[in-house]
Amino acid sequence: MSTAPDGALLVVGDVVTDVVARHRGPLAAGTDTAASIRRLPGGAGANVACWAAYAGCADARLLGRVGTDASAWHERELTACGVRPLLVVDAAAPTGTVICLVDTGDSAERTFLTDSGASLLIGPDDWSDALLDGVGRLHLSGYLLFSEPGRALVSVVLAAARARGVPVSLDPASAGFLTELGVGLFLGLIEGVDVLLPSRDEACLLTGLPDAADAAAKLSRHVPLVVAKQGAQGALVARSGTVSARVPAVTASPRDSTGAGDAFTGAFLAALLGGADPEEAAAAGCRAGARAVEGVGGRPPRTGAGRRADDG
Repeated sequence: MSTAPDGALLVVGDVVTDVVARHRGPLAAGTDTAASIRRLPGGAGANVACWAAYAGCADARLLGRVGTDASAWHERELTACGVRPLLVVDAAAPTGTVICLVDTGDSAERTFLTDSGASLLIGPDDWSDALLDGVGRLHLSGYLLFSEPGRALVSVVLAAARARGVPVSLDPASAGFLTELGVGLFLGLIEGVDVLLPSRDEACLLTGLPDAADAAAKLSRHVPLVVAKQGAQGALVARSGTVSARVPAVTASPRDSTGAGDAFTGAFLAALLGGADPEEAAAAGCRAGARAVEGVGGRPPRTGAGRRADDG
């Protein structure tokens, strides 16, 4: 599999508004639970593009679909992160919203309530092959596969990328949505993808195997390069049916794990574009993931008025 040492990164995926509610301990059913609540820009695709720019990608671009209610805000936030926004504004559907319930205990685990809104409606009509001009790598958010227009878009985009020789990566995005879609359909839809970046749970779900290493190895018979993200256990790199590297995690003090996988993916892809091999890129991904869990929200830290809520 070839890599491109230069060129832009184009991410096609979701842009949503995150409402992050940080609470400690179990939610109190039927009454109040004290929480710190913030409205932050998010979306797996948008987060990946922002972390790629943060990791040094000089030309990170994002194609996404938003509503008129928050289009200007999301465009400003993406631009402030160093991403070139290519946003389609939907006049009828609202911007997607995700409520992130974050337990501020030791695990910093989170639960998502998702209203995909306009991001679920992105489709082939939003695509032009000219979007690949100057692009060295293309990344697809797995959330595209969970709607009919999105699946049609993935088919069109994969064909366009193959015609131009642009390598394509994909993050499965959600074990819950994968279960609803079905493993067989998912694997059929990603034919032609060069790099798959599943979480441990997603890799095990896609293969039916309980061990992440076995799952990554099996997936790498279907996709040339598989990088399984394991959080505090680091990452696995697999090719041709074999795990070729186990990359250790970087020690972190977790506050909010929202976007940690996106941070890994963004830094990983930025490193590949910079000429790193997959093992080096996975190490960069682990560093970014550790940085991500130490702040609040899914985006990299910034200074100034638009900064991420690291101090919340």
